[in-house]
Amino acid sequence: MCDTRDINPALSKVKTRNTGNGFTMVELLVVIAVISLFALLAQMHLFRLIRKNTFRAQIQQLVLTMQMAATAAAESDRRYEVIIDLDEQTFLLRQITTPDLTEVLEEEIILEDRLSNNCQVVYVEFDDGEFTHEGRAKFRAGHSGWAFGGKIVLLDEKEKPYSIVVNRLNRIISLEEGDVRLLEPKYNDELVF
Repeated sequence: MCDTRDINPALSKVKTRNTGNGFTMVELLVVIAVISLFALLAQMHLFRLIRKNTFRAQIQQLVLTMQMAATAAAESDRRYEVIIDLDEQTFLLRQITTPDLTEVLEEEIILEDRLSNNCQVVYVEFDDGEFTHEGRAKFRAGHSGWAFGGKIVLLDEKEKPYSIVVNRLNRIISLEEGDVRLLEPKYNDELVF
């Protein structure tokens, strides 16, 4: 028969030697899970950056900004303005809070974004015949709708044109391929009835 006092000290020495020399399976799994989580987060961040710089993502952001202005104005008594800077290739959405429409106050800005080289605004044409290919173009929306409709013509990385059409009558913002032609108002002598 063995004495249990002799076995226990030997086992305790073995246990302390094994735990001090390596990782347990649980520790190894936790380390692998943490590394996998960091890799997943880095991959998601990279895909978000790539997606943000694609033409479709940028043009959709501009369309959503225009829709946001129209919807917010329709649901309130406030006025909103989308300003497209063709020289800087930026756009912003602001809530108009002062009668001075020439100055944009910092606290009025709701959203501001920059277009990349693979999405360029070429020109803006309003439905009253005004046209600009430089400077700033402004679309104002109030409770009753857009002050002016028009189109924003953009080029993708292959220089293929797309048009964002702002319809003043029904507040619909649509994205169409090509440089679409705006409907022009008819004069009384041009009407058939």
